[in-house]
This record gives sequence, structure tokens and C-alpha cells, in this order.
Amino acid sequence: MTSGPYPHDLVVLVADKDMEFAIKGILGRAQALRIREPMPVVHVHPERDPGCLLRGHDFLSLFRNQFAHALILLDREGCGQDRSRETLEAMIEKRLSESGWGGRAAAVVIDPELEMWVWSDSPQVDAVLGWQGRNPDLRSWLKDKKFLQEGQAKPERPKEAIELALRTARKSRSSSLYDQLARQVSLGRCVDPAFIKLKTTLQTWFPIS
Repeated sequence: MTSGPYPHDLVVLVADKDMEFAIKGILGRAQALRIREPMPVVHVHPERDPGCLLRGHDFLSLFRNQFAHALILLDREGCGQDRSRETLEAMIEKRLSESGWGGRAAAVVIDPELEMWVWSDSPQVDAVLGWQGRNPDLRSWLKDKKFLQEGQAKPERPKEAIELALRTARKSRSSSLYDQLARQVSLGRCVDPAFIKLKTTLQTWFPIS
């Protein structure tokens, strides 16, 4: 099922393979998102975050007559601009609109980076990162290593925290971890503003009929 006159539902442009695996996993959970499941096509920009920010609209302009909606996803930390997430999203969305997408496209800038979405209090995070049954548990270890301060829900340096946690657990780092996390961790637990925007955008584009 596609939206209106367009043959395809959704084209997504992301900054790297980790993000590709994560968004595919998220989009595969239509019931948890409370949407009808779209049929996405995901592309990785060869210039990563800066490419998505500055030239993503050019990349996606080729698809504007084939897809009902377009989404650009990138990290604020890696894009090379010291501006707020909201400012960067508005910049991208203006360019998308002017390149022919109108109001059918959106941008989601994760602040500071994709790994922010990983850190929830779900036990599935421990399992996927190799910490199930370990002592100390993962959140206690994060506090011991000064990644997590008392009262904080997520580490200030989320990517560094994941990389060290995997090394400590002697588990290989791969993009497939992001797919596992996206498919297993409760989506309702993530209160990150960028993730909330992604979820509400998808609910607007692909409502359950």
C-alpha cells in the first residue's frame, strides 16, 4: 500500500551503516510505533553527516516523483556545524521543500549522535551489549566510569560509552547491533526529542487506517 499517486512509500537518507541498520529496525516495528508499516528504501550518503546536512536535498531530489515521503537522518555531532538540532532540521527541511518535496519530507538530527537512542533502562540493552548477568550491571558500571552522573538517564558521551562497554564485555562492534537494539528495546522508553519527532512524523505520514 502506497500513499496517493506515488508508487513508493518512503525514501530515507542516512549518514552511515549504523544508522541504516537502526532505522530499518525501527521501521520494522509498525505496531510499536502505532503506524501502518511503510515499505522504505534506505540510502547511505557517501559524505556521511555533512553530506546529509548540506547536499541531502540534492541526493533525494531524484526520488521526489517516486516516493510519497522522504526522511533525512544524521548526527548533530558529526555534521560540522555548531548549531542546535532544531536549527539544523529547519535548514534541511527548507532545502527539501524548495527542491520539490514541499511538505512531504522531514529531517531528524540526533543530538549529539545515534548512540543517544541506545541508552534506555531496558534489560535488552544489557543483553545486546553483552552485559546480561555481569557484575556490576551495566548502569552501575557506567556510573563507576563517570559516563553517567547521579540522576541522569543517559550518558553524556553515548558513543564512547557503547564502545568501551563492548570492549569490556569482549563483544565485537558491528552495525547489526543497532538493528538488534532497534528491534528489541521498548520504543516507548525513548524520550529523546529527535526520536519523538521521528515517531510523530511517521504517525502523521502512515496512520493506521
